[in-house]
Formats: sequence, C-alpha cells, structure tokens
Amino acid sequence: MPFAGGLSGRRSPLGWFAVAVAVAVAAALIAALFTAAPAHAADGQITGLAGKCVDVAGANSANGTAVQLYDCNGTSAQRWSNAGDGTLRALGKCLDVVDRGTGDGAAVQLWDCSGGANQQWVVTAAHDIVNPAADKCLDVRDNNSANGTRLQIWTCTGGANQKWNAPGGGGGSSLSGFVVTEAQFNQMFPHRNGFYAYNGLVQALSSYPAFANTGSDAVKKQEAAAFLANVSHETGGLVYVVEQNTANYPHYCDWSQSYGCPAGQAAYYGRGPLQLSWNFNYKAAGDALGIDLLGNPWLVQNDAAVAWRTGLWYWNTQSGPGSMTPHNAMVNQAGFGQTIRSINGSLECDGKNPAQVQSRVDAYQRFTAILGVSPGSGLYC
Repeated sequence: MPFAGGLSGRRSPLGWFAVAVAVAVAAALIAALFTAAPAHAADGQITGLAGKCVDVAGANSANGTAVQLYDCNGTSAQRWSNAGDGTLRALGKCLDVVDRGTGDGAAVQLWDCSGGANQQWVVTAAHDIVNPAADKCLDVRDNNSANGTRLQIWTCTGGANQKWNAPGGGGGSSLSGFVVTEAQFNQMFPHRNGFYAYNGLVQALSSYPAFANTGSDAVKKQEAAAFLANVSHETGGLVYVVEQNTANYPHYCDWSQSYGCPAGQAAYYGRGPLQLSWNFNYKAAGDALGIDLLGNPWLVQNDAAVAWRTGLWYWNTQSGPGSMTPHNAMVNQAGFGQTIRSINGSLECDGKNPAQVQSRVDAYQRFTAILGVSPGSGLYC
C-alpha cells in the first residue's frame, strides 16, 4: 500500500490513509468498434443513426419536451452547444434524464439547466455519449431510425443506435474540455472507489481553469497525468477516501490558530484525492473555494466534487515543502519530480524514501502512456 505523505505532527496538507470506504469496482464503459460510421456533425448538430439528428420535439423549449431522432433540418431545435460544464444545450435548456433515472430505458428530455448529475454528458473515443451518473449511453429506442423516435439512456452496447458525433466531441473528448476522457480515467483507475467519480472531477475543473489547460497539448496531458499519478499514490489507486490510521486523527488540530478547531479536535484528518489534513489547510482551502470546510470538514469525504476541488486547490496554489506549486512545476517544465517535492518532498526526496518516489514515477509513466504523451525529463526529486 503506497505511502500517503504526511507524518503526524508535520504541518502537511496530506495525511496517512484512513479507514477505507468500501471499494466499489467501477464499471468500465464499453468501447466497441463501430458497425457503421455515424455521419459528421456540423453547425452544432448531433448526428447518429441513419444520419439523423438529435432533435427537440416541435422546437418547444418547455420543460419536459421530448428529445427525439429526426431528419436533420438545420433548425434551432437541432442546434446543440457545449457550454464547457459537461452539459449539452439547445433552445437555452439542457439535455436531461427524466426524473434523474439511471436505469435502462430512462427517457431524455429538455429541462432547465440545474447542474444535476442527470444533465452531465461525456463523449468517449468510441463516439458514445455517456451519462456518468448512470454509466449508460444515449440510445435510440428500439434501434428505430423513424422520425420521432424517443431517445433514452441504455447500457452501452457499442451498437449503431448509440453512436454520435457531438459539438466539441468525438475523438474521446469530454464535454468539459478535459484532456483525460472517462474511458482513459477508468483505465487509469480500474478498481477505484465509486466515490471518486469522473463526473465529480469534471465538475471541479471550473474552480481552477488553468489546470491541464495551459501550454501545448503535450503539457496539458503531462500535467493531468502528474496530478492523477500523485493522487493514485496518495489514495491507493483512488480507493481510500479518508485516513487509515484513526490514531492520528486528534493530531491535526493546531490550537494556535485564532479560529481553533470548531468541528472538533479529531475532525481534520486526511480526506480526498490528496488527503487534505490540518485545520489550517481546511480553513485555507474552504476560504479559497467559498465553502465552510473548517466548520464542516466532512464535506470532503461526502461530496466528490468538493473532494476533487481540495486536491486541485493544493495542486494549483500550494508549494508545501517545495519551491513552486505542482501546477507551475508542470507548465514551466521543471519536471514531475518537483511535484513530488511540493507534495511530500521533506519525507521522500533527496534519498529519504526512494521507494515512494519510484511509486509516484511509475504511476506517472503509466498515465502518460495512456494519454499518448512523453513523460518528459526531471522525473525524480
């Protein structure tokens, strides 16, 4: 089990692994080969079965209007936009799974954008459009190409009635623009805890828009791989949500801080993808994110988007025992080794724990290979 970075008594943003939340093996998305290539999308259209378009019935923008398959006609009822937040929008509203359904056959409709998980969509490399909350694909009901056939979600099968070209999609892009697709994320973390949903990470990206979005495509991928490699090391492959050693819990309250520990002496143990710990780190992260984490640190273990935001907060704004933030280390080509130094350098770098450094480097090299990019130089600290 990898080291989680942070001894009791050291003011680190990280902590030892905690009592594990039960492991939920994530279902991988099916990436079957096309049986027929979908038509090319243009002008915001989403095209699929028989070259037809995803269409809002009657061009009606009322909540609950059916979304269907129809001959492409270039009208606003078929003009879908990628808002950069994981949604697909037409007529000013969002593509929505009825009643937040997650079962096979749950219909899709048009609805006011609410930020709900039932309005989040990801385009995979296989041209599926997936709702991550249900882990199901946008599907043409009964494989029927007739005009007016209702669209739904269904277990991903690789069939032609689940193949789409969407604005900003195809080629395995996420609708958020993140350089790691959900399929690649699942490949990196085949045994991840269900808490660490890809959708939670995607929702968190808006808090730090420069993350994995600065520099060349290669640099963007290297930074994403570096972050996820350190996260993998800290959480045992996205398995652990909270610290493993409960005896450490009371150690993370620094009473010299004017605000004290309002959630309790033992409330500030490590949580989330980079195992945030200490009352002052919860205070700083909460202030930066506009969330009361000092008063309610349990949000980090109960809300996946909040958990991911704390990891991104540290990555993008804190240098820890290093001389630069991990974000700056990657975008300025200082090398992956400097991210290790900023996260846990005082315990691992300069020969202190080479096995732990190697564990992080190994994960980084695996993840850059999945993303198809060179790991670059400066791997060690």
